[in-house]
Amino acid sequence: MSHDTTPSYPTALGASTRDSITLLGQDLAADLMGTVGFGELAFWLVTQRRPTAGEVRVLESVLVALADHGFTPTAIAARMTYLSAPDSLQGALAAGLLGGGSRFLGVTEDCGTFLDGVLAAHLAAGGTLPTDDAGWDALALAAVRDARAAKRFVPGLGHPVHKDGDPRTPRLFEIAREEGLFGPHLSLFEAVGRVHEQVLGRWLPLNGAGVCGAALADLGLPVELLRGFALLARTAGLLGQLAEERRRPVGMDIYLHVEQAATSVPPGP
Repeated sequence: MSHDTTPSYPTALGASTRDSITLLGQDLAADLMGTVGFGELAFWLVTQRRPTAGEVRVLESVLVALADHGFTPTAIAARMTYLSAPDSLQGALAAGLLGGGSRFLGVTEDCGTFLDGVLAAHLAAGGTLPTDDAGWDALALAAVRDARAAKRFVPGLGHPVHKDGDPRTPRLFEIAREEGLFGPHLSLFEAVGRVHEQVLGRWLPLNGAGVCGAALADLGLPVELLRGFALLARTAGLLGQLAEERRRPVGMDIYLHVEQAATSVPPGP
């Protein structure tokens, strides 16, 4: 008896024939182009379900919030790489994206993962989701205390520039509430903002990257992929940075400023 050994690689994403392209089971040209926005498509690709209008509004608010934040390390890395290799736009974009980590951009995923872990542990221990601010505050206080005892930072707290409050945070809270999508991750994150000073001894703002992670988690997006959405947003910002570098270059000035300010010191630790 013969056995079919032809390999199979199933996918629900894109596929092509000689005269058609399908994506997510839809005809790309006839059903999606000119009809589906890019943010909506990104959500659909990841979750395999078409988002509601409210979910699209929250997601695209997150993408806008994370697209660009000025001369951050990711933007500087992209500009400096473009200075060194203007023939490699992809290299400059990649350089900026590779800098998305635990201090910049990656906080989106770190915060979503932290909140999701607290909620999962609470439910696994037989708890139920709080129904009022007092309940959320108690859960948040325990989470911050546990993080402090373990000598871990609470993701989403603090910002190097917006020390009096990140303007993106209350706005995203507002948008999520307007769309009926203010879920347990945002509720817990908001409570962290109310109670952390009791544990840390000082007040820190809830930053935009953190609130974006909470909002994305409340949309049901996998917390393991949240950094990808931050990078998706920042790609647009980096492209803008590189376009501006072409119009009004500053990369050479940055390089010369650092090179001229460099001082020699004896080797050693």
